[in-house]
Parts: sequence; structure tokens; C-alpha cells
Amino acid sequence: MAKKSMIEREAKRNKLIQKYKHKRKEIKNKINNELTFIKQIELQKELQKLPKNSSPCRRRNRCWKTGRSRGFYRDFGLSRHVLREMSHNCLLPGIKKASW
Repeated sequence: MAKKSMIEREAKRNKLIQKYKHKRKEIKNKINNELTFIKQIELQKELQKLPKNSSPCRRRNRCWKTGRSRGFYRDFGLSRHVLREMSHNCLLPGIKKASW
């Protein structure tokens, strides 16, 4: 189980990402469409004024059950420990234990 502070920090980042998503997209479109280099630099500075945690690349994938960030499987949204445990208990449809 991850620390509560880490889970809350991630939730705060997700809120900021959603809040500034449209503004960030608008500024990036302006940068791509602008022809003059000086205007592009001004727009880059405007983009840098946005909060750091509003950038989507700062998001970390976490298990929805335990909050663990390592060993994360995107298809299920679970860490490897929970995935194994749930598959052994037949809680995940279509998952079988490999045997050969």
C-alpha cells in the first residue's frame, strides 16, 4: 500500500491536468502556428508560467487498489501483486495461470 500522501499528490496532479488542459492546448497550437521566432519565445514563456504539475507527463500510473506505482499493468490498472492475487481468485475474466 502506497503512502496516503503520494496518492493524494497524484489526485491533486490529475485535477490540475484537467483544469489547465484546454489552456495548455491553446498555447501549444499558437506556438505551432506562429511564424516569427520572437513570438514563439513569448508563447513559450506563457506556457512556462502554468503550474508544473499541470503537465500530463508528470502523471504517474498507479494501481487503483493499492496505489503502488511500480509493476503497473495498463490493461487492468493494477500492480503485479494485485493482478496475480485477483487472477488466482478468478476475479479477472479471461485470465488463466500459464502451465506448460
